[in-house]
Amino acid sequence: MSLKEKYKQKFSEYLEKTRETGFVEKVMHPVVYVSGLPNVKSWELVYFESGHMGAVTALFDEHAEVMVLSNEPVPIGTQATRSGELLEIPVGEGLLGNVVNALGESLYENKVVSGLEEKRRIDITPWGIDKRERVSRPLGTGVTLVDFLIPLGKGQRELVIGDRNTGKTIFTSQVLLSQAKEGTICIYAAIGKKKQDIKFVENFIDANGIRDNTIIVGSSSSDPLGYIYFTPYAAMTIAEYFRDKGKDVLLILDDLTTHAKYYREISLIAKKFPGRDSYPGDIFHTHSRLLERAGNFKVADNKVASITCLPIAETVEGDITGYIQTNLMSITDGHIFFDESSYKAGKRPAINYFLSVTRVGRQTQTPVRWGVNRELSSFFYLHRKTERFIHFGAELNEGIKATLEMGKRIDRFFDQAINEVYSLDIQLVMFTLIWAQLLKDMTQGKISYYKTTAQKLYLEDPVFKEKIRKVVDGCNDFNSLLGKISAQHEEILNYLEKAHEKR
Repeated sequence: MSLKEKYKQKFSEYLEKTRETGFVEKVMHPVVYVSGLPNVKSWELVYFESGHMGAVTALFDEHAEVMVLSNEPVPIGTQATRSGELLEIPVGEGLLGNVVNALGESLYENKVVSGLEEKRRIDITPWGIDKRERVSRPLGTGVTLVDFLIPLGKGQRELVIGDRNTGKTIFTSQVLLSQAKEGTICIYAAIGKKKQDIKFVENFIDANGIRDNTIIVGSSSSDPLGYIYFTPYAAMTIAEYFRDKGKDVLLILDDLTTHAKYYREISLIAKKFPGRDSYPGDIFHTHSRLLERAGNFKVADNKVASITCLPIAETVEGDITGYIQTNLMSITDGHIFFDESSYKAGKRPAINYFLSVTRVGRQTQTPVRWGVNRELSSFFYLHRKTERFIHFGAELNEGIKATLEMGKRIDRFFDQAINEVYSLDIQLVMFTLIWAQLLKDMTQGKISYYKTTAQKLYLEDPVFKEKIRKVVDGCNDFNSLLGKISAQHEEILNYLEKAHEKR
């Protein structure tokens, strides 16, 4: 049965059930105005005799405003009936590993998603402060630069912002990979993207073997406007289902500037009064109501479960003062800024540390990681000042040369490919080896080899993992870690060499 025939059948069923019938009086696709439904409610589903479905978005004295979830317009005079049901999506464990649209249906034709246990409304009031917990657990992104300098916590809402094609989606894919390997439920919401972009993320998930822990909620630019608008809400609803099961969730919203543009289009079609940049006056409420549903929560059986949200926002020529961008900055707990000039200079990830902020992530850091953060922040300030100084043609003494050389080594250390993610312990050990200049005489290739080998051993070799954890956990601050690594660095490097010989 086609979708159109299915909706025609539902129209007949609900007409018999509710005994209310209305007619389409005005059409401004995808918005229509229906009269004759006296008991209809906001967000209630409405079915049309033409085989269309819509959701009520506003109520007026004489008619209801309905957003039609179809690319095909509904003719004037079409009969309509209310369903008595609010807009909901099915949720359950069966969603894991699937690619679905905003209504929870598979994006692949003839595929039915099974194992769905209940239905939930996609737009609800966020939980209050009485059900929230302080963000106290670190979230390892697997990206060393972020974990050291812009740390995140589970339950944090961190905006990822920057120009187009500067590595934002690649970064969020790395976070998704790192968290999925730790057992976190990962949800990627593609909002009005190209179909090939959605397929790229799906292929990345399959290539890294993390499909069982991930869900893609996708809408393409060719989908009905309603599907695109509802996509982030549907993804958040799915995240709340797993949170209520006591599981930590990572939610990526790619991206909310696109979402705002489509909402502006819908609002202008519906003749809502435009505000700044022609966006509707309630755009801030629309996004804040969505993002406030993320956080660290108390759930059943005295458990704590989190929804960590990474909304993405696009800038134009690095301008972070745009209307939607500043709105999202004020809603979230910080932002990670991807700089186009850094990207063109070859830095991966192209993150501008000086323009990035994390408001709650540092409270999740251990004293050792906090020490690294402090040392690196001071060093980057000194390094930037030194680079400016040498532009005046000053002579380079030994101190300046050492600072510039260390800056190069740290930049290379922070460079990561898309499929590279590192555990927090490995990041600490490898950085300490470089900071203590124990790898000073080695080539960049050798250092990269040590990084990847150490990470592989950390995941596969329990002896090596225990050795590294014992070193890191036994330190009260960064200075004590420096001492321990300096004393044991030959043993650690020999272990890595022997692992290479065995392979």
